[in-house]
Amino acid sequence: MSDIDRVAEALERKDYRTAAGLLKQLLNESPNDPWVQFYVGRLHEGTGKPQMAEKVYRQLLRGTTIAKVLVQARQGLQRLEEMEKDQHAQAIAQAKTDPQNAEPGLLVLEPISAEAKTKAAQNFARIMKLDPYTARLHLPSRGWRAYRAGTIGELKVYSQELLSGGIPNFWASLADIEKIHVFRVSHFQAVSPQPIVVCKDENDRLGALTFQWSEISQRAEGLLPIFEQIVEYNVSRNEVERKEATQDYALFCDLHLPGRRCILRFCDFSYDFQQGIELAQTQKNAPQAGQVTNRFNWNALLDLFNRNLSQAPVWANFNFFGETAQDYPELLERIKPYIDLFRREPSNWDAAFHLYSCLVFLKNKG
Repeated sequence: MSDIDRVAEALERKDYRTAAGLLKQLLNESPNDPWVQFYVGRLHEGTGKPQMAEKVYRQLLRGTTIAKVLVQARQGLQRLEEMEKDQHAQAIAQAKTDPQNAEPGLLVLEPISAEAKTKAAQNFARIMKLDPYTARLHLPSRGWRAYRAGTIGELKVYSQELLSGGIPNFWASLADIEKIHVFRVSHFQAVSPQPIVVCKDENDRLGALTFQWSEISQRAEGLLPIFEQIVEYNVSRNEVERKEATQDYALFCDLHLPGRRCILRFCDFSYDFQQGIELAQTQKNAPQAGQVTNRFNWNALLDLFNRNLSQAPVWANFNFFGETAQDYPELLERIKPYIDLFRREPSNWDAAFHLYSCLVFLKNKG
C-alpha cells in the first residue's frame, strides 16, 4: 500500500493524527502533487477548518487537469456547503428557542477598507449565497448600510458568521430603540452655567430640561428631504403630470445623553430662534437685526455645539444609510420617528433618521 493510500485510509477512519504525520512527509517529498494537496484539504475538512479546506479545493479546481482530483475537489466543496447550511440552520433553530430572539431588528454592515474588501467579498458571497461581484457591491466603503431586517435570533447568527469572515457589522432590536427617550427642543433658555432647553417629550408635553455639556457623548446629524407636488408637461404624451420632488431639506442634529438614555433633537424647521437666547449675538460678524436668516441662526447653533462639545464625535453619514433603509419599509413603518415636520404624506425618511440616530446611540453607548 502506498503512502497516499494509507493517508486515505487514515482519513476514512478519522485517524487525523496518523494522516497528518503521513501528509507532512509527503509534502516534503512532493509538495505540488495534486493528490497530496487534495488530502491536505480533506484533513482540514475533517479537523474543523472549512475555510482552509475550501481554499485548497478551489486551488485544485484552478490548477490541475486530473479528472479524478477535480471530481473529488468539487465533491469536497459540496460537502463544505452542505455542512455550512446545516450549521447555519441549527444555529438559527437554537436561537429561536429563546422567545426574546423573536423580536424584530436590523442588521447593519459597517464600512470596510479597500484593502480588505476582496477577501471580505469572498466570505460575504459564501455566507449570504451571492455571486462575488454582487457581494462586493453590497459591502460599504464609507457609511453604514442597512442590510437585513428580521428576527433577532436570525440576525445574531448572520452577524457572528459575518464577523468570523472579517466583515464588520452589528445588529439592534426595535425594542432597544424604543427604550431611548427623545426630547424635541424648542429653544435654549440658557447655555451657562448650565444649559437649559425648553422641549417636548414623546407625549408632546412641554417642559424644561437642565443638563451638563459633559453629559453629551456624541452628535448625529442629517438632512431630511422635504417633498412637494410639482406639475410637469410631458411632451411625448402631450399631457400634464403631477410628480413628487425634493424641494428642500430639513437640518437635524441630535445630542446623545447616554447616562439618561435620551436624545435631544434639534431641527432648523422647528427650533424657535425668536425665543430664549439670541444665537446670532454669539457669532462674530453677526448681521444686523432683521437680516438674520434661518440658516445663519442654525449655523450659530452648530457653532455653539462646536465650542462646547469639541470632544464629542459627530456622526454625519446619514444619507447613505437612509437610502439603504428605504429598502425595509415594513420595519420603518413600525418606528415612531418623533420628528416635527409638516408633510402632506408620511415619509419613511423621518423614521430612517430616527433609526440612524438610535443605532449610533446604541452602538457607541460604551
